[in-house]
Amino acid sequence: MKVVLFCGGQGLRMRGGNNDLPKPMVPLGPRPILWHLMKYYAHFGHTEFILCLGHKGATIKEFFAGYQEWISNDFVLSGGGARLELLKRDMDDWRITLVDTGLHANIGERLVAVRPFLKDDEMFLANYSDGLTDCPLPAITERLRTTGAVAACMTARPNFSLHLVHHAEGGLVNGVLDADQADLWINAGFFAFRQEIFDYIRPGEELVLEPFSRLIAARKLAAYPYSGFWRCCDTFKDLQTLENLLAHGPAPWELWRRPAGPQRQLAPAAAE
Repeated sequence: MKVVLFCGGQGLRMRGGNNDLPKPMVPLGPRPILWHLMKYYAHFGHTEFILCLGHKGATIKEFFAGYQEWISNDFVLSGGGARLELLKRDMDDWRITLVDTGLHANIGERLVAVRPFLKDDEMFLANYSDGLTDCPLPAITERLRTTGAVAACMTARPNFSLHLVHHAEGGLVNGVLDADQADLWINAGFFAFRQEIFDYIRPGEELVLEPFSRLIAARKLAAYPYSGFWRCCDTFKDLQTLENLLAHGPAPWELWRRPAGPQRQLAPAAAE
């Protein structure tokens, strides 16, 4: 399946520390977050990507146009530096389409803008490009197939700290609960769609507001709740957490770095 990656947002909460890079291009180890996400999809055999560009899209174009394999791969150098032999490669079989979808466009508008590149595909994948997981991706696509839905998304427990307050009559509070103690699930940004998704999007609409409301009313929106690793890199604190996991790797999302043969058991989907 093709993978649509929304890379055009301004990432305002990540501004300042990385020279205002587009959020998907914030470095995580030797490569940007976007690269880690693409490696995740490629691990499952999905190597045709459509990048929806917007804010500082030229930065993303420059990265891929001048891609340097040796940065993230081992190599043998000989001939006094004249010859460099890579021991493995990242993206020989990747096909990447980079599309300017508007500086101020929302996610729904960006998806509609790349529709011509998806016209021959019954189903395709999409992602916000700011989160990482070790979720078994086929489980999300299988949820789409088995339910007959038009869209399926992975849902996860929130990874931020907040307290939920239950209001009582008279202006008093009768309960405070940590988010991780509540039965609270959020959209994790890992989507699978059928072509019919475009029938539910009106001009100018954000993807998960009006279109998803129509899908819910038609009973055509499915969810795959996943209780394993997922983290959205929304703030510098999130980035520090991911960097720490990477430093003690393989990080949870680096499925491609796990040894061949029997794999450790991934956390299952949550009870539904």
